[in-house]
Amino acid sequence: MPKRRHLTLRTRPYSARRINNRDLRERFLIVCEGEKTEPNYFKAFRVNRDVVQIDIHGAGYNTLRLVQEARRLKAQDEYDQVWCVFDRDEFPIRHFNDAVDLARKSDIRVAYSNPAFELWYFLHFHYLDTGIPRQEYTRRLSSLLGHRYEKNSGTIYDELLERQPEATRNARNLLAQYSPLKPARDNPSTTVHQLVAELNRFLT
Repeated sequence: MPKRRHLTLRTRPYSARRINNRDLRERFLIVCEGEKTEPNYFKAFRVNRDVVQIDIHGAGYNTLRLVQEARRLKAQDEYDQVWCVFDRDEFPIRHFNDAVDLARKSDIRVAYSNPAFELWYFLHFHYLDTGIPRQEYTRRLSSLLGHRYEKNSGTIYDELLERQPEATRNARNLLAQYSPLKPARDNPSTTVHQLVAELNRFLT
């Protein structure tokens, strides 16, 4: 595996107790489109290392190629949950839909954001049901945070943590307005809160 392509977080010691060569811990694989923005956020979760292992890869790939990379990594090891994290961005609708479909067929869950991951951050402050340019998220987040928003921030999780329940409510309500769901066209929308909820089960 080319080391320069991945950022990996292991949340368990290699000496962990095993039964039949299988860890007792629940194991997550999270493969992210971004090499720093999303990995920095998810690795900030203070999970209980006695009960969960989380491998996070900042793959630097987009949509369909990202899911293919997740499939490759999934085939190399045993995981209880495998997630892909990617944005709608400006990719062709077909590419985005193909990635979502391939993930579902491969038993891989998707934490997508349309148009950008920063929507999840913005929902910590306000409900938003009207699409805005992705550059506008940076401007608005900078105002809400009281300092310039940096995509690769290593502190954003802690800055937003107390507002996370509000973000989850807003994300759920946002999804509920789309019926049926059409992720590539539902702007704004996100399922990041679903992955957040799974990780929160293991907080210390």
